[in-house]
Amino acid sequence: ARFEAEGNVTYGIVEGERVRQIEGDLFGTRKPTDKTYALSQVKLLVPTVPTKILACAGNYKSHMGEAPAHPYPELFFKVPSCLIACCEDVVIPQGTEDVHYEAELVIVIGRRAKNVSAEKALDYVLGVTCGNDISARDWQQADVQWWRAKGSDTFGPCGPWIVSGIDYDDLLLELRLNGEVRQKERTSNMEHGVAAVVSWASRHVTLEPGDLIFSGTPGKTTPIQPGDVVEVELEGVGVLRNTVRAAK
Repeated sequence: ARFEAEGNVTYGIVEGERVRQIEGDLFGTRKPTDKTYALSQVKLLVPTVPTKILACAGNYKSHMGEAPAHPYPELFFKVPSCLIACCEDVVIPQGTEDVHYEAELVIVIGRRAKNVSAEKALDYVLGVTCGNDISARDWQQADVQWWRAKGSDTFGPCGPWIVSGIDYDDLLLELRLNGEVRQKERTSNMEHGVAAVVSWASRHVTLEPGDLIFSGTPGKTTPIQPGDVVEVELEGVGVLRNTVRAAK
């Protein structure tokens, strides 16, 4: 987890209800320290500070309907300034009337990756976290580019932390809106798995440690409104929880 405690921003290993501070480089040599905090005492932050965020469009058949599968991962950019952490507010900006949730597994890059093969791509993945690709559908349909539909401030909830060493391509992904399950599907149903997405992206842009790739959303989505609580849960990882409010 990346967190703030006692005025300092640092990383730590989550151990139950506590987090143990680490020293060194998250993406290199690191070791645990004797310093621990209760999770209730710290402010969780977006798990990394990425140079770029990529996101998959149409990576689940259940989301695409009758449209044919893409022969390769269809990627677009979200901007780092859209990111917010667990428990921060999603803000619906003025001018849009149709903002939706999108539960997603988010890939966290751990090593610089350029032209990596699918067979070796997982060696460049630090782990995964939960994400919510907030999307203004009216802007998405009306604009030539998705820069504001997908990249407006607060449109990238991400967290609460990174988990490594699990089967990223077979996890249960679930979204709850005010406690009601709205999306529920296993990542094994992705058209392009984690290794394929990382390999394809690395052929075109150099992926840096800490970069994030949203891997697409399953099923159908519906609008969110001020006052809603949206939870994205990824099996073996945790729960990303955000409240929705309107722009002031």
